Amino acid sequence: MPDFSGLPLVIEPCDLHARLNAPNVIIVDLTSEARYAAGHIPGARFVDPKRTQLGQPPAPGLLPSRTALEALFGELGHTPNAVYVVYDDEGGGWAGRFIWLLDVIGHKAYHYVDGGIHAWVAEGYGTSTDVPPIAHHPVTLTLHEEPTATREYVQSRLGAADLTIWDARSPAEYNGEKVLAAKGGHIPGAINFEWTAGMDTHRSLRIRTDMAQILEDLGISKDKEVITHCQTHHRSGFTYLVAKALGYPRVKGYAGSWGEWGNHPDTPVELPVNH
Repeated sequence: MPDFSGLPLVIEPCDLHARLNAPNVIIVDLTSEARYAAGHIPGARFVDPKRTQLGQPPAPGLLPSRTALEALFGELGHTPNAVYVVYDDEGGGWAGRFIWLLDVIGHKAYHYVDGGIHAWVAEGYGTSTDVPPIAHHPVTLTLHEEPTATREYVQSRLGAADLTIWDARSPAEYNGEKVLAAKGGHIPGAINFEWTAGMDTHRSLRIRTDMAQILEDLGISKDKEVITHCQTHHRSGFTYLVAKALGYPRVKGYAGSWGEWGNHPDTPVELPVNH
């Protein structure tokens, strides 16, 4: 039985299919209850994407409590030897957010199925409606600060030469035309590249093969610390995943995202010159 050693972060459906019964594998489905019930990758455990977020305004994207995370990972049967394989049905937003959670709990053995359930089905692999039993496995987690940028941290780094802020929201949000908080616009200096623009619609929403060049051309380069955000660090789950997959050495998710930044009285905001 082949294991996952030597595989990159982003894998193909065939890579998982050959390893469905590998020891210690935990397959996590982050689609929706309806999509999961209709058919999922065999052995996959459903995680409601809402459970990956705190869910409280004004910044619902903040990290859930440690107790909530311990309950979630306990249900998944988490162990130090687990190999997580995550997927969703939207090109990697929720799956990327879950990978960020794995970084937060200090667990480094994980993979993302490129294209998620769409790619799995398109490749001709079967789905299952069987639901694995909940593990009820007591877990004690240590939460690590490194993968997360707090509002205070972002403000302290503004203007630094070695910083890039990757805004994964729509251009309308970035430009302040669509306002989803008390303030519209973007974090000063942020570079906008909408998350869905990084997906190949002709290849089951796989990550675009030219993403490395796109980011380099935008100035989102590997010699800088990359902090990525959206409104709730859901869309930026995808951009976090992409940066990690491309080997960016310093990547953080701003979990508070615009929900926090755009509603805070002391945060600076930038708008287009002609706004």
